[in-house]
Amino acid sequence: MKLAVLFTGGKDSTYALYLAQKQKHHISCLITLKSANPDSYMFHTPAIDLTELQAKALGLPIVFGTTLGQKEEELKDLEKTIQKAQKKYSFDGLLTGALFSEYQSGRIEKIAQKLGLKVISPLWHKSQEKELMELLDLNFEFILTAVAAEGLDYHWLNKVITLKEVNLLKKLNVNCAGEGGEYESLVLDCPLFKQKLVIEETELKIESKNTARLIIKKVRLVNK
Repeated sequence: MKLAVLFTGGKDSTYALYLAQKQKHHISCLITLKSANPDSYMFHTPAIDLTELQAKALGLPIVFGTTLGQKEEELKDLEKTIQKAQKKYSFDGLLTGALFSEYQSGRIEKIAQKLGLKVISPLWHKSQEKELMELLDLNFEFILTAVAAEGLDYHWLNKVITLKEVNLLKKLNVNCAGEGGEYESLVLDCPLFKQKLVIEETELKIESKNTARLIIKKVRLVNK
């Protein structure tokens, strides 16, 4: 099937892309929404601009859309962006990295039905712990770009996640895959990347004891 990926640059959408390619789906393009609302109900916002570099690393075209991030209204912006991508790249379905979020998956499903598209979510109801372990086994290199949960703080940011961090996440009373907004992630390298992202300059934005964001100011692609 020809698929467009609803791509955030985080571990879930990147892993879904990896699995889809392993299942012999054809990836037509990536679709990324840039939200003006950092607390968007639907869309990943930290380091979202870096999806352009990740698209280059993947060797895939990317289509951007923008939204003010207003609840429910942002869905109209997503629909418009999917339609824009459809006009430029041919695809039959949308690929998502959803694990358990009924809020996001239900709304994407409605848009897809309206546009005559199928939704493929290869991670749907996969164990969160299993997903994290699979990412490590496959040599996905990713960091956290935002935290917002009890037990997490700014020390977690800009740190490549290893087995040590996964074991700590398991002990916390949170969704260890971060799908509830506990944290956001950014993939720096994975088996699909022809180049990897190297972060050179960052800034921390600390809002409270358990809420912080990584502002990435300088990054480049390097050959592997």
